[in-house]
Amino acid sequence: MKTIRIGSGAGYAGDRIEPAVELMEKGSLDYIIFECLAERTVALGQKDKQYNPELGYNQRLKERMIKILPLAKKNHIKVITNMGAANPKAAAAETCVIARELGISGLKIACVTGDDISDRLEQYAENEILENDKRLKELQDSLISANVYMGADGIVEALARNADIVITGRVSDPALTIGPLVYEFGWSLEKCPDQMGQAVLAGHLLECAGQVTGGYYADPGYKDVPDLDRLGFPLLEVSEDGSFIVTKVEDSGGLVCVDTCKEQTIYEIHDPKAYMTPDAIADFSMVHYEQLGKNCVKAAGATTHGKPDSLKVTIGYQDCFIGEGMISYGGRNCLERARLAAKIVESRFQQMKLEIEELRIDYIGCNSLYLSEISDKLTQTDPIEVRLHVSARTPDEETARAVADEVETLYTNGPAGGGGARKYVEEVFSVCSIFIPREDIRAEISYMEV
Repeated sequence: MKTIRIGSGAGYAGDRIEPAVELMEKGSLDYIIFECLAERTVALGQKDKQYNPELGYNQRLKERMIKILPLAKKNHIKVITNMGAANPKAAAAETCVIARELGISGLKIACVTGDDISDRLEQYAENEILENDKRLKELQDSLISANVYMGADGIVEALARNADIVITGRVSDPALTIGPLVYEFGWSLEKCPDQMGQAVLAGHLLECAGQVTGGYYADPGYKDVPDLDRLGFPLLEVSEDGSFIVTKVEDSGGLVCVDTCKEQTIYEIHDPKAYMTPDAIADFSMVHYEQLGKNCVKAAGATTHGKPDSLKVTIGYQDCFIGEGMISYGGRNCLERARLAAKIVESRFQQMKLEIEELRIDYIGCNSLYLSEISDKLTQTDPIEVRLHVSARTPDEETARAVADEVETLYTNGPAGGGGARKYVEEVFSVCSIFIPREDIRAEISYMEV
């Protein structure tokens, strides 16, 4: 039975490169995916592109390509990545430049676009925003970007035309894996609903890289994972019947077991019976895992129920400014001094008549994760140290700066013993979502060769 080996080289935009190199050197891979987009990543890329039309792709693309292009060429591994972010064409062009600089030739690089609909948002002005029930037109003065979650169609076409490197913009995370599986095995929803469910599951297990090899699973003394400092990234060996095994390179750090796979299966999917992706509505409710050996787990049981009629669009918009200030207090009575400091700051904000839309005050080490309603009930002893964190949402940068500055003034204006003050001001780009008919979107593929 034909099998395909696919590895994961990244689980987010700034992930490590060493595990990907290890996979490409020792994993006998046919494909490797680099999943490098989050909800806000494309919006931030669009902002970069506004300043410089040659930017907008993943900031670590060059660093990664320098490492992986020689291995892709040497070991005949095809690379599929969404590092194109807001500017896949520029990313593809930069990849060509890097290949030439490395003396590499004989590579065909595909660029998949079609996800960016920011130039035609007016036709969706009346669409409801998923997160707040507003209409899109209410954000029209602050819109930055609009990118549709596309499926694997463009990737499949690129591979069918012998692309060695496929660089996309916003596709769904599982699509990076679904693409090569559909291309290699000829699966379709109509003929192979179970195999397509397995393809979505495979992509979902790979998309976060080190999470499924124990990175997000580790909890010392309870769920121990060996050698996390050299965590290996996962690879899948997928058979044409849709079943696959999850494993990693021998002697790499980490752990692949039934429980690591179960935890990743339910990660960020909302409804296990109806995990909505552009390529299929996957049903994971009957998925089962079997430990075949050390760091080797077999996965089966996923299926699908058609595909959604609409596609999700991530809208990026200029939202607000955040002013933050932090200062530490230590020793006896430190929490009370921090609370006094917070009261001083709040009173100062009122005296200064600052326009603050939202204010949050945390005592890091005491209540910053669970807030006082829970933390006060669980705390049994007075802390020996605490860090006051004040953050405020403001409509403009000047107000945010005033918030941060006021926390810093606690250095000399009381209470006693404050130290290690830091302050930050950040412009916030937020995201929201709308849905549009899937027939409005079509993948476009262009090619470059070196």
